[in-house]
Amino acid sequence: MKRTLALLSAVVLVAAAALAADGKNVSYRSGDETVQGVLYAPSGNGPFPALIVVHEWWGLNDWVKDEASKLADEGYVALAVDLYRGKVATTPEMAHEIMRGVPEDRAKRDLHAAVEFLKSQPNVKKDRIGAIGWCMGGGYALDVALQEPDLAATVINYGHLATDTDALKKINAPILGLFGAQDHGITPDDVHKFEQALQQLGKKVEIKIYDDAGHAFENPNNKDGYRADDAADAWKRTVAFLAGTLKK
Repeated sequence: MKRTLALLSAVVLVAAAALAADGKNVSYRSGDETVQGVLYAPSGNGPFPALIVVHEWWGLNDWVKDEASKLADEGYVALAVDLYRGKVATTPEMAHEIMRGVPEDRAKRDLHAAVEFLKSQPNVKKDRIGAIGWCMGGGYALDVALQEPDLAATVINYGHLATDTDALKKINAPILGLFGAQDHGITPDDVHKFEQALQQLGKKVEIKIYDDAGHAFENPNNKDGYRADDAADAWKRTVAFLAGTLKK
């Protein structure tokens, strides 16, 4: 009997994990347009905290979807947005071209639409919505914090930063920033200036700079730049930070 119950419990756990892992294609309005994303949710009715998940310059590829799925496994409704309208780059040249073709105002409008979409979901806690992104998406995760005064948390993984005091005053969300000391695009000096500007404004900010890491060190597809130990530590910090901000 005990063995049967144990087997049934294992089946339930596997089924619950599968529900979180399988994303659902969704569409919602962004201004006059209809945009798409992939929604991942924990099993159960909730309500749960939620996250906008913003892709790298490659687009909404399998790695970003896997990250969103992992966040659902941690207990968050995760909306992986698609700022590229279905395009996914396969080379750096293609990624650069697509990224440059995205109007900044359209991207910010899409991100606001994503926030509103999550707020409309019955299984989402409306006051516990955050944002997370990597590379280009890390910068956009900061933009979400700048334009959404009720955002509850932001995780910036080696994304572009801002130091303008008037802009940073608008941020209410606690921020976790994860960066590489060898990143030539976003240098440690840039990161420290960002951190100091937020601290002077009394904002909540946590920063970690990994000494031996460069840009995109968390993505294993980055063959030369991936740093497994740093990536594992970054994920651990992310999970702890989100639990402390979105689950409290």
